[in-house]
Amino acid sequence: MAGRFISLEGGEGVGKSTQLSRLAGALRARGHDVVETREPGGSPGAEAIRALLLEGEAERWSPQSEALLFAAARADHVAKLIRPALERGAWVLSDRFLDSSLAYQGGAGGVGAGAIRALHAIGSGGLMPDRTLLLQLPAEAAAARAMKRDGHAGDRIGARGAGYHAQVAAAFEAMAEAEPDRFRIVDATGSTDAVAGRILVALEDLL
Repeated sequence: MAGRFISLEGGEGVGKSTQLSRLAGALRARGHDVVETREPGGSPGAEAIRALLLEGEAERWSPQSEALLFAAARADHVAKLIRPALERGAWVLSDRFLDSSLAYQGGAGGVGAGAIRALHAIGSGGLMPDRTLLLQLPAEAAAARAMKRDGHAGDRIGARGAGYHAQVAAAFEAMAEAEPDRFRIVDATGSTDAVAGRILVALEDLL
């Protein structure tokens, strides 16, 4: 594949969406074809599944059901949007990808990394990003940002308790430590400009 696939990961309120937009602008200024997308979502089928996943009561789905739904959404996203964009040489920037399923359903939800990776192999051919940017922010600051953004605790997954989100953060950190070639940890504190600068440094070897 001629393009580059970059994912932005992290817990709720760390600024992924804002930084993805900033990064897209910086890459376009350098002459790159850039596709901005998100998970769950990014294709019509995946967006339909997004509504099932993020709306409704907190315990609407079991962790196993969530894992299956996320895998189905990702399979459609990869087939309909990500692979075609990479094949034409575009940079694909995704707000979340497989690592979120590994952290949320696999880690905090107890489904296990092996099951999540098996679903990904079946649904998406095991596609992985060239670089994963893990944005990190202290839990209290992230919660305050999310509340300011949404005016409430968030969607049915974001609204789960502090203990759940601590497990998610620990799972992300463990993955970053296990795959240092793919992951770059980005300090998400400070101004939007400061974080955007750190992200460009974290991608310097790919530019």
